[in-house]
Amino acid sequence: MSLVIKNASLLLGKNLDYIDIGFIEVGKDGIIKKASAAKYESNDNYKFLNILDAEGYLIVPGFINAHTHIGDSIGKDMATDRGLEAVHPMRGIKKKILEKSNSQHLSTLMRASAISMMKNGITTFVDFREGGTEGVAILRNAIFDLPIKCLILGRVEYYFDIDRNGQHEDKNLQPIKKSKLPVKVLEIATNLLNVSHGFGISGANENTDSSLRQYNKLINKLSKSDGPKNRTKNIQLGIHAAESKSTVEFSLRRTGKTEVYRIVKHLKPNFVVHMTQATDEDISLIAKNEIGIVVCPRANGVLGCGIPRITHMLKSGCKVAIGTDNIMINSPDMFREMDYIWKTSRSSGINLDAKNVLKMATINASEILHLNSGCIEIGRSADFIFLDKTSIELYPIHDPYASIVHRANQNSIKGVMITGRFVNGSDL
Repeated sequence: MSLVIKNASLLLGKNLDYIDIGFIEVGKDGIIKKASAAKYESNDNYKFLNILDAEGYLIVPGFINAHTHIGDSIGKDMATDRGLEAVHPMRGIKKKILEKSNSQHLSTLMRASAISMMKNGITTFVDFREGGTEGVAILRNAIFDLPIKCLILGRVEYYFDIDRNGQHEDKNLQPIKKSKLPVKVLEIATNLLNVSHGFGISGANENTDSSLRQYNKLINKLSKSDGPKNRTKNIQLGIHAAESKSTVEFSLRRTGKTEVYRIVKHLKPNFVVHMTQATDEDISLIAKNEIGIVVCPRANGVLGCGIPRITHMLKSGCKVAIGTDNIMINSPDMFREMDYIWKTSRSSGINLDAKNVLKMATINASEILHLNSGCIEIGRSADFIFLDKTSIELYPIHDPYASIVHRANQNSIKGVMITGRFVNGSDL
């Protein structure tokens, strides 16, 4: 039976237009059948509908957390004073923690983080999952009976240590410019794609030009296309890029090119993560190739990497989304992320509009990731947050976008809907 939500305030459509009173009809399949800026009037089908009177509520698209490392839930606030080295894929403390952790313990804590995200209005998250096929299985087991949606991007635990005289850590391999992923590693990567939604690659500095091309070729073969613009299946290819000054300088020193240049030329991903220290040329290159950007400013702040130039990215034509990154160093809370983005931008003299920040957490992420959510319009999945307009955090609301971005929090949420069904108490 379909559900009609009437008398609600809405953020309607891809532009998130504020509607004081409107209604939404959700089909039994969890897809939006109608979304209108008008009062609901009953008709002949009235007896076949469930009616929910949502007067006093503001319905917002569910948040999409476009970048997480949920496995890090086991190491909260460990080594936050060590900067980016704490999460280095080959020698970081994070790697040592994950290697020594019991898989069941990991799964339990990952599940807790997924529940925390739902409580904070996150209906979808994108996880860079370490540990190969086993790592993917641990995450699937953690959330298998939860309604939250997840794109799992697997990682092959094979890196090229180009800081060792241009050689891989196995010194029998070829020089860095010629090195390729071995056949056995390619087999592991292929198996990984069969159980995940794509690749979440650590970075260009841990890969050769050849290995980046190999990852791209594998993705394109499975999706039967020649690049991200033409991929017929929703198979994602993401990678960290230009996160810190040290990673940028390392790339230039060892390869003569920026990370972003090598990524665009050889990998051709759907999106890049961070871009905290990206140059103007890097940003222009990403915009020209219609590659999405996922920024994680609070995590960058904790690690001392700087603040991404979001306004410049938007003005350059980039599509920008938001992620909360490693749970080891940052909470998976999109309200706090939006608040941080808005205020740090304004404190730098840049008038970043609150609506644009909210778009980054919803529709922008949806478009980058090709998801059927992120806004309230016909044909989209009914993934909603119900905010109480009379809550002490929000009342009275004069600017709904500013109120959501820097005042709303978990206490403002009175309901979360995923695919047309309310997340119930047992889920939270």
